[in-house]
Amino acid sequence: MEVWPGSAYPLGATYDGNGTNFSLFSEAAERVELCLLGKKGQERRIELEEVTALCWHAYLPGVEPGQRYGFRVHGPWRPEDGLRCNPDKLLLDPYAKAVCGTLKWNESVFSHRVDEPDGPPSELDSRGSVPLSVVTNPFFDWGDDRHPRTPWHETVVYELHTKGFTTTHPDIPDEQQGTYAGLAHPAAIEHLRGLGVTAVELQPVHQFVDEHALVEAGLRNYWGYNSIAYLAPHNGYSASGDTGG
Repeated sequence: MEVWPGSAYPLGATYDGNGTNFSLFSEAAERVELCLLGKKGQERRIELEEVTALCWHAYLPGVEPGQRYGFRVHGPWRPEDGLRCNPDKLLLDPYAKAVCGTLKWNESVFSHRVDEPDGPPSELDSRGSVPLSVVTNPFFDWGDDRHPRTPWHETVVYELHTKGFTTTHPDIPDEQQGTYAGLAHPAAIEHLRGLGVTAVELQPVHQFVDEHALVEAGLRNYWGYNSIAYLAPHNGYSASGDTGG
């Protein structure tokens, strides 16, 4: 695979039609590996050798939307200073625009050994137990859609929970209940317009995980107050796959 220097900006994974630029900011890193994951979970590691303004970057020709990836960061292990670099942990891209998979709570997802929180780093590889970042396609055909441009004095914003709203609406098909697609269903739009709503604010919408204590208690974080990817829509509400689409 060819590896070009790429650019420090923009951060994250950026597809341009021919390949993808990857850039990760890290003030603590001494080495960074970009990890590409295949459909069967196989991993290919690529050393990021270019560093500009604390951003580690590379451009990979031929890497297309749908490619799953993560990072491994080598650097200091000093928990007392808040530094927990551990290359055995496959990390999400903080600028990922899509995330696939879910977090599986087990010993491998902790940076430290679970029986020694202030001790040495864990040597268990977290691959297979953590969600992955996904390269997205920035080119989208909006067709005849246009921004409504509702004047501020006529704007009525309605905050809603995607899953809760669409699961309880009787006219939304079963396969679309609990999803973004269900929210776009004509029955949902008609209901909102009937209320006089001109804009919706989704909460939650970021990719989030359920806390360990909740999972152990058989509970879920319904309102998503545990975001792990602020630019990625929560994939649990997707009707067309597991990448938040």
